[in-house]
Amino acid sequence: MNLFARKKSLVQDTSHKALNKTLSWPHLIAMGIGAIIGMGIFTLTGLGAGLAGPGVILSFALAGIVCAFAALAYAEVATLIPTSGSAYTYTYSVLGEVLAWIVGWSLILEYALGCSAVAVGWSAHVMGFLHGTLHFDLPLALQAGLLDHGVVNLLAVVIVVAITGLLLLGTRESAVFNIILVAIKMIALGAFIYFAAPAIKSGNYHPFMPFGFWAHQVGEQKLGVMAAAAIMFFAFYGFDAVSTSAEETKNPARDLTIGILGSMLVCTILYMSIAACVVGVLPYQNVANSHGEPLPYILRLLGHPMVAALVGGAAILALPSVILVFMYGQSRILFVMARDGLIPKGLASVDGRGVPALMTIITGVFIAIFAGFVPLKQITEMANAGTLLAFIAVSLAMIILRKTHPQLKREFKTPFYYIVGPLAIIGCVFLFTSLTAFTMKAFLIWNLIGLVAYFSYGFWKSPLRKKA
Repeated sequence: MNLFARKKSLVQDTSHKALNKTLSWPHLIAMGIGAIIGMGIFTLTGLGAGLAGPGVILSFALAGIVCAFAALAYAEVATLIPTSGSAYTYTYSVLGEVLAWIVGWSLILEYALGCSAVAVGWSAHVMGFLHGTLHFDLPLALQAGLLDHGVVNLLAVVIVVAITGLLLLGTRESAVFNIILVAIKMIALGAFIYFAAPAIKSGNYHPFMPFGFWAHQVGEQKLGVMAAAAIMFFAFYGFDAVSTSAEETKNPARDLTIGILGSMLVCTILYMSIAACVVGVLPYQNVANSHGEPLPYILRLLGHPMVAALVGGAAILALPSVILVFMYGQSRILFVMARDGLIPKGLASVDGRGVPALMTIITGVFIAIFAGFVPLKQITEMANAGTLLAFIAVSLAMIILRKTHPQLKREFKTPFYYIVGPLAIIGCVFLFTSLTAFTMKAFLIWNLIGLVAYFSYGFWKSPLRKKA
């Protein structure tokens, strides 16, 4: 029995009911920016400054480069296999069913747990806003879940339910709403740069790397530019959610390429610009003590309280767009896994508008349960682990397809693939090994559970079993 012999065809199967093609490249760029720009840029900059000093600017660049290499691989494979499912589908077609299941199972960590964590973060921002502006506080029982000294995180559940309802309205409708949220975020971040840039003091950039370049252990944490880069990676992933929309894109060859690479380019430039302003206005030691809100903190110090309030409010508006894109990606991946028979096929139904309504509802319920009842602070790194595995799989698939199927027409070809592909893999492996030992052990346990589930159901129900 060859467990790696089961592979999907590279040619899209048109026998099943397809999702409606309603998206074009502006929707995809907004989707990518919506997923990438969220909690990370509003909260991680201060943490990164504490780990790398002014070198956090370089940390953002390095994390962006690793993601950019992976994005190039995604752009080539996504346009070559323009079907929903993202890394799961690409792995299934190139590396086989078992590895595809592992990738799909791991992506639950990226999308579902990441989405739950963002919902909890959104709840905290809103509660802070209500307390600070309206002097109103929810009962303690409704501020946190059972496992976090409360009963249920009500606001986290509410935002997940609201986004689930929006996704049920239709892909194009939710994409248009996402464009509006992205525009608000971009205006707020642009306003921060406009007011902060004139206050930059060049002396704050020296020394540029006070803790050195390579990550090294100091007490209970790692310091250095690379240590910060491993954390800043959290602020970048999300562009891969764009590739989950391949089947719903009008012109995947053109639009996916623009969407993936365009969103990465915009976000990398924006992140580096904001980091340069943050550590240029204040000594990095002060930035590290900004209590998780470095941008409003700096604007208040500069005497712009109204702008600070608007940027803080933008964070509240920013996070629902992340939830929307991640929940969209999760529902599409699970939809395709059901369509492939690895989970019950009945879950792969679509309504009259071409929306996978049943899977969207199930995804929303699953995420709402985690967001409402479970404190996710200690397990959000697992989302990063799932993402890194997916990036490695797609980069490897791109290299293999260049060797095994050189004759296939490629609408987008990764430049210097023999360099970009290996560097993407090496970069992701390095970042994975920079995660905590707890996270790596938990990730292994999660995938062992997944393999038990696969060999209990998917292995036997897979249509490819009869063909093997």
